[in-house]
Amino acid sequence: MPDNPKIIKQRGLYYDEIEVGAIYQHAPGRTVTESDNVVFTTLTMNTQSLHLDAHWSAQQEFGQPLVNSMFTLSTIVGASVAQLTQGTIVANLGFETVNFPKPLYHGDTLYSETEVLDKRLSSSRPGQGIIKLRHIGRNQHDDVVAECIRSTLLWESEAQHRKATA
Repeated sequence: MPDNPKIIKQRGLYYDEIEVGAIYQHAPGRTVTESDNVVFTTLTMNTQSLHLDAHWSAQQEFGQPLVNSMFTLSTIVGASVAQLTQGTIVANLGFETVNFPKPLYHGDTLYSETEVLDKRLSSSRPGQGIIKLRHIGRNQHDDVVAECIRSTLLWESEAQHRKATA
């Protein structure tokens, strides 16, 4: 082993490393189980029968339970963290739009990608910038099952470095 090994720490990207128009494909995909859906749905106190009651759901339009859309949204955003915002985010600022064009079912695999739509330096927070992202979730058939536009506040690399050494 070398006397001074190079240590690489996993992190997201700083504001100044983000390029508008870039598309990040996140790995791995996530196969969603019935247990995932039931646990998430009950933890969040969503008692919707469409997520919890297989018998009732079988008699509805889709013929089976649907994965809770908030689980789907959380998963596609969460899949982006290690690659884009781990340790570089100041705050999640909000969502402009959220759409679920097709349902996600138990046993489906969710794949996620993020497109950088826009970026600008913050006018009120020196050393930080606002990034606008489009997160897209697709199932194993490449059908879009979720899409959202989200804004986040990120550190600039030099500002974060100054903060860490202060």
